[in-house]
Amino acid sequence: MRNLITRAFGRKKGAESASGAEAGRTDRSGTNDIDTALIAPARPLYAIGDVHGRDDLIEPMIERIDADAAARGFDAADLIFLGDYVDRGPRSAEVLARLRGMAETMPDMVTCLGGNHERMMLDFLDDPAGRGARWLINGGIETLASYGVDGLDAKSPGKAPVEDMMEASDALARAMPDGMADWLRALPLWWQSGNMVCVHAAMNPARAPEDQKDRALIWGHQDFGAKPRQDGLWVVHGHTIVKEPLLEPGRICVDTGAYATGRLTAAALTAGACRFL
Repeated sequence: MRNLITRAFGRKKGAESASGAEAGRTDRSGTNDIDTALIAPARPLYAIGDVHGRDDLIEPMIERIDADAAARGFDAADLIFLGDYVDRGPRSAEVLARLRGMAETMPDMVTCLGGNHERMMLDFLDDPAGRGARWLINGGIETLASYGVDGLDAKSPGKAPVEDMMEASDALARAMPDGMADWLRALPLWWQSGNMVCVHAAMNPARAPEDQKDRALIWGHQDFGAKPRQDGLWVVHGHTIVKEPLLEPGRICVDTGAYATGRLTAAALTAGACRFL
């Protein structure tokens, strides 16, 4: 697996490298003394937290994953991006193009899940007058800018006139690459390997993965984290920002607020082990 992803989607010639702190950050393996013996993906799994427009953090992460996989002699692994690729950070358009390319080129290795911010973006495209304001005040204005769409007041985007939101929605649809909206609509909301289930936000602990409501998967559920699952599944998710990646019985969270902190985190999961990169 060494450099497989880096060769295909690595740093462009002349691109700036990550900061010294980010480029040098490696394994953060704190486990909080949680028993990980029951962690059992079908093959090595890397679950990557919320990117939120920080395209500059993806290449260093892929390089860390490549190095980690090579050091452990993995012949293959699954890379799961946990949703929320857009908004807040400055380069959402680039993030979507990169991840779509990875997923379409290496479908046996790379899976991108949908998050609530992708859902809000699609709502803006479908119904800007009725549902557009929510996206704009939650970082959509930065995504519009990454596609070269302006005309809305960045200081109060949620108060934009309906006509302006409709014009911006049409402009975004024109600016997005062919097929991008369809790709976003088709993103799965959960993915499973062995007893590891990857989602964006949460799961209802009383329901099987296939019986979950979309809202729970991308927005959260009141019982998630409060009531344990009884089926032996571990849930790997983002959505909820944590200062350090979180490992609890049956639950792993890797959203370390990359758009603001510059820290994109992945959980490296193998039989009986959880490490953080």
